[in-house]
Amino acid sequence: MCRIGAIKSLDYIHPSIALKLMQSQQEGHDNSGFAMVMQNLGGLFEPYKHLPTLSMACTDDGIKIAENILHEAGFRRIVQWSPQVNDWPGLDISAMPHYVFETFNYPYAYENLGRKKKQELLLDTRLQLREALEENEEGFVYSFWPDLITLKEIGDPHDIGTYFNLWEVDERFTAKVITAQCRQNTNYDIVRYAAHPFHLQGYTILANGENTFYLKNKEFQQGLHRGYIGFESDSQCFLYTLHYVHRELGWPLQYYKHVITPLPFDQIEKREDKKQLLAIRQSLAHLELNGPNTVIGMLPDNTLFTCCDAKKLRPVVIGHDDRMVVISSEICGINEVIPDRNWETDIYPNERETVAINDKLEVQRWKQ
Repeated sequence: MCRIGAIKSLDYIHPSIALKLMQSQQEGHDNSGFAMVMQNLGGLFEPYKHLPTLSMACTDDGIKIAENILHEAGFRRIVQWSPQVNDWPGLDISAMPHYVFETFNYPYAYENLGRKKKQELLLDTRLQLREALEENEEGFVYSFWPDLITLKEIGDPHDIGTYFNLWEVDERFTAKVITAQCRQNTNYDIVRYAAHPFHLQGYTILANGENTFYLKNKEFQQGLHRGYIGFESDSQCFLYTLHYVHRELGWPLQYYKHVITPLPFDQIEKREDKKQLLAIRQSLAHLELNGPNTVIGMLPDNTLFTCCDAKKLRPVVIGHDDRMVVISSEICGINEVIPDRNWETDIYPNERETVAINDKLEVQRWKQ
């Protein structure tokens, strides 16, 4: 069973806090990897929130391939940061030669265009980079998006933290939201793309559990959007459904739960919005999820949320104080990060609700 966690803070925090959150849950994962997404960036990247940052791991040739593609597209690099690694003997990590975090100015032709055209450009460029690097396994492009950084690696989470020097606080590398998971994909081949969290156009998802409707979801999603690719993990379907429901259809977040775990027909009949809910069941039945799972997600506006399967077969708990909210698979993770909170205010979401946290750390609970 996976372990997942998310931290949302009013202050900029360093990834060392996410590592502590996950390390306390070590008995629940298999030391096969660590991945995180940092959003609402501070440090070196804070002045450039409006510009896209590329997160990539690659070979020497991979850097050349990526640079050529970005140069031809007209992107102009303005910030580059590479972690100072500790390449010590004995560390359990399958490291790539290079880890790239670079912020770019948009091509001149796009500078005065609207947000949507820029967002489509970023998606198309990331897909182009991924395809070019996949051919000879020259690298992995995890995200290319404003105010967001992604790191994924195979190995022991503690050693990964040591390798990237993430146990030591560095004010240059911080964010107000960090989502993390300490386990590689184990249902299919272990590849870096399969590690949670997954990101697409400002949407981030990580999950604890399984999706037994994976094939049904995949076959339907492949025809919905060009960005729905890879499917290295059954949990990627959670991301694509969120993106489709919230961005492509423009529905409120509350309806995501109605799509992935629809209410029984007898309960729908008693509701005022039964017409809409029946339409969802009829038109989006192939996006329903099944199996034991808990989801943690982020929206482009930095709303953090969590929800569970219809039987709540995977755990999740939310704890908070005045400056921070933490979502974790296990209470021990929250105890590690904010031990002095009022434990009586902890939230254990039930199987038919979505819990969302905004930028003021206000908690909303929506019953399905």
